[in-house]
Amino acid sequence: MESVNAQGAKALPKKNGPIKTMFLNVLNGLAIGVVVALVPGALLGQLMLALEGVFAPASYIVMITTFVMTLLPVLSGVCVGMLSHFTPIQTAGLAMAAMAGAGNMQVTKAGFVVKGTGDVINIFITLCLGYILVLVFGERLKAYTILLVPALILIIAGGLGHLLLTPVGYITQATGMGVAQLTTLQPVLMGAVMGIVFALLILSPISSVGIATAITLQGVGSGSANLGITAAGFALAIYGWRSNTIGTALAHFLGSPKIQMANLLAKPKLYLPICINAAILGAAGALIGIKGTPMSAGFGFAGLIGPMAAWQTSTNHSAGYILMLVLMFFVAPVALGLISNFIFKKNFFKSTDFELDYK
Repeated sequence: MESVNAQGAKALPKKNGPIKTMFLNVLNGLAIGVVVALVPGALLGQLMLALEGVFAPASYIVMITTFVMTLLPVLSGVCVGMLSHFTPIQTAGLAMAAMAGAGNMQVTKAGFVVKGTGDVINIFITLCLGYILVLVFGERLKAYTILLVPALILIIAGGLGHLLLTPVGYITQATGMGVAQLTTLQPVLMGAVMGIVFALLILSPISSVGIATAITLQGVGSGSANLGITAAGFALAIYGWRSNTIGTALAHFLGSPKIQMANLLAKPKLYLPICINAAILGAAGALIGIKGTPMSAGFGFAGLIGPMAAWQTSTNHSAGYILMLVLMFFVAPVALGLISNFIFKKNFFKSTDFELDYK
């Protein structure tokens, strides 16, 4: 059994080398940061928007939960530092560097403008660079640590991260161009492939929301993308149900499946059942005609954004259509998760492969 540190985060097995440990800590920290930054808005956003006319604080809640999303780089840096047992000074340096390399901060005549969550791939790279610097400096700077470490990590790691924004952005652009080509396929085939692609994107450092908005993914393509992510979220919650707390299990679909990113990248075979579920649900969505918007495509079930977008983009607002949405966004993904768990848990994976410990 793996040990748990004082902060409640799962300690990595000692058999991991320093490079693998770094990647796992950064991936886990980034995944936690994504969930912590995005879950408040996902849980409360749609509800508060609906209550703005009758609940005075609703507008403020929408504002602060939206603002918190821009802190994703900082929160990820803090989480990586805690998982890695870094000192507060080293952790603060990581957080500052991540913010500098995220690319969501701009300087205007009016001052600083922070918009969006930043480039998640670039945040990952910047955190890796900062992590390496923390290991290099160690205790070598002695009494000058508090003076030099935050500044050096910020300038070196954050500066390099900032310089890498443009070339790293090409990865997102190329991914977006590839995804855009899927919309030319036959609808049901497109739905299946779109479901798989967005299930994979949500379980990678690439932003599914960023890709969807970059290519203006809408209509049936957006609906299938949403359903692919929904299938992934419910399936992962079910697969790891016996090894995770109730709150952690719920976070897979109420928040983001991205919290499983490190587990799946460490064992790529775990993507197989996820892709099967996403393909089935994505194809079914395309066949029925479930639609969405560019802003909803990368969220899945979180905050009911996927179902709400499907409702708003449809001209059919009958009780039957509501039941159809419940079937597609809740009943079907749960059923697929249970069936695939029954099939694959015997010889392919075990519940502990999906274990997360964020007490």
